[in-house]
Parts: sequence; C-alpha cells; structure tokens
Amino acid sequence: MFNAQLDQLTDYPFQRLTDLLGGAATPDSLVMSIGEPQHPPPPMLARVLAEQAGSWGKYPPANGSPDFRRAVADWLTERFQLPAGMIDADRAILPVAGTREALYLIAQTVITPGQDRPLVLLPNPFYQVYVGAAVMAGAEPYFVAGAHGPASQPDYTTLPDDVLARVKLAYLCSPANPQGSVASLDMLKRHIELARRWNFILAVDECYSEIWDAEEPAGALSACARLDGSMDNVMVFHSLSKRSSVPGLRSGFVAGDTRLMAAFARLRSYGGAATPLPILAAAAALWRDEDHVRENRDLYRAKLDMAERIFAGRFGFVRPAGGFFLWLDVGDGEQAALKLWQQAKIRVLPGKYLSRGDVGDRFIRVALVHDLAITERALTLMAQTL
Repeated sequence: MFNAQLDQLTDYPFQRLTDLLGGAATPDSLVMSIGEPQHPPPPMLARVLAEQAGSWGKYPPANGSPDFRRAVADWLTERFQLPAGMIDADRAILPVAGTREALYLIAQTVITPGQDRPLVLLPNPFYQVYVGAAVMAGAEPYFVAGAHGPASQPDYTTLPDDVLARVKLAYLCSPANPQGSVASLDMLKRHIELARRWNFILAVDECYSEIWDAEEPAGALSACARLDGSMDNVMVFHSLSKRSSVPGLRSGFVAGDTRLMAAFARLRSYGGAATPLPILAAAAALWRDEDHVRENRDLYRAKLDMAERIFAGRFGFVRPAGGFFLWLDVGDGEQAALKLWQQAKIRVLPGKYLSRGDVGDRFIRVALVHDLAITERALTLMAQTL
C-alpha cells in the first residue's frame, strides 16, 4: 500500500527528540534544538509585501519574475566575484519554496532507479533531507565523515574508484550544518573536477554562506569561475531563511549548470510550488540589500563571542567558521539532551539524530538563534547543568 522506500527512513530528528524528551516544548522552555532564526525580519519585508498585495490573485510563473532572477544574478556575481555574463538570469536561476524542496528534488532529477543502485555521497553528520532525497530516489546513501574529525568537511576525492564509478549525486554543505566547517576554494575546485571526471552532479548547499565569523566563505560558483568559467555538473542552493531571518517567507533559489536547471525546471513543473509574486518582489528587495545582512552577522558573531567565553576549553568547543550552531562533545548526546531538558528546560538536538554510525553520538547541536540576553541565559545554564 505504501512506498517500501519509506521503511528506510528514520523519523525526522525533531520527532525523535520529542520522543526522547517525552513531549513537545513548553512555554517556559528554551528551544535551541531548531535552526529557526529569531532575529527581527528587515522592515522592508512588510513594506514590499504590502505594496505588492494586488498580485496575490495571480498565478506566479514557475521560473519566477525577471526582476527576481536579475536580483539573484547580480547578487551571485557580486558576492562570489564572478565574471560578467557567467550567470544567465533566464537559464541558470530558479526560485524555490525554501531550499529543502530543491535539495530533495535534485535527487529525483538526476537519479534513474535501476538494478544497480546508484550512490549518493553525503557528509556525515548531515542535513536529514539529503538522506530522504537519496532513499526516495532509489539510490543508496554513502556517508563520508569529516576528513579531519567530526567538525570538518568530508573529502570525496579520497574515495576509491569503484565507489566513484557508481556516484550520481554528491551533497556538500558549506558552511556545514551542524558543525559550521567551511570548504576552502581549493577543496571546492577539487570536488568540481571530481564530479566532472566521474560525471556526477555536485549539489552544494550554501544556505549558511552569509553567516560567517572571521572570513567570508568561498562558494562553488567562485570555484567554477576560477577553473574555466563553466558551471557544468554543479548546482548551488541559497535561501533567505538564515541570511535575512525570514524562514517563514519560504524563499530561496537554485543556480548552476543550465542543462541541469532545464531538467530540474521540468520536474518542478509537475511537483514544485511556484513562489507567489509578492514574495518574489520581497525576495528581490532582500537580495539587493546587504545592510541588514551585516547587522544579522554581527549579532551571530556576538553570540559566538559569548559561547566562547562560556565554553572555551570545555566540551571540545570549536568556534565555527560559519553558521550559527555549536557542535559540543558531551560524551553521550542523547543523555545530555535528556538531562538539559529535565533539569534546565533547555532543548538541544543529539548529534546521533544528524549522523550515521557513531560519528555524532558524543555530540549535541545547539542553535544560537535567540537574542543576546536569552542566549547568554541559556548557555550559562547549559554549562552549569552539564
């Protein structure tokens, strides 16, 4: 009656957490388990949505508006120092209803289920959607731990030829969720070359690219520009949820290889959600504004300063290069999460729910999404309790 592939999926991490803790969050709890930004959205959002209210009654085109695509093309060119004309706004960009949808559908786009199950490479730990995408596309997830420990990026270039010959899709996340590690420009170039050599698609999740600490992260399109200017075999995923603190807007985009984008657009015309015109207009305005992004980044940086003061030298604290998560070694992530909930009403996510094998068992993921006062209270209480 049901798709048998569903049996290969575990419950989603937040359901597993609810089961572990014996219930949902309460009004007096400190929720640091989910990466839902709590910073106020930019004021321009409400203004533009109100100005465009007359467009709610129109069906939006699946490929978005010309203004949205131009705003994204201009932002990509400026942010990643791309040569003029590298990004074709009409053929290389598509809006999506949040990047989770796109990260899932890319596997449906590039994988043909068959007798010899193709492989999908995943970082370990990972964002759960990668696993669901691979499994439901009829592929086999192949987990690759960090090359230099659990807080580092995986290196797919070290995999044996018999593995690489079966790969159809590889996910990278930079800055990484949950550890905050960043892929260097050299690493991205090597992985793009690997994807082209073995003819698989490199899907680079860059949703946290604008939340960084000391150094602006490189991007996969930067690497493409510095190789040969081609985006062959590469697709990048970006979102306003973290960059602009508007997760409820459900607005992001994908960009890259124009052949791949055409196939992806064809699939989405059957099962994807078109972004409403007022949201496209608001999103275009947000992509054109960097002031609110700098303010947002400064707030996260201040919270990292706070976390370092509280946790330096404890729980294997490593200041993340990007993103807004702490990845703390507490010995047993599930037991620590249960203790924090029972004794301090703090919800964190066990690393076990974001990994395979024993890679994440010792860790908890802590989302620094609240204001400074709440964050300081929660981290101080967390350190005392643990």
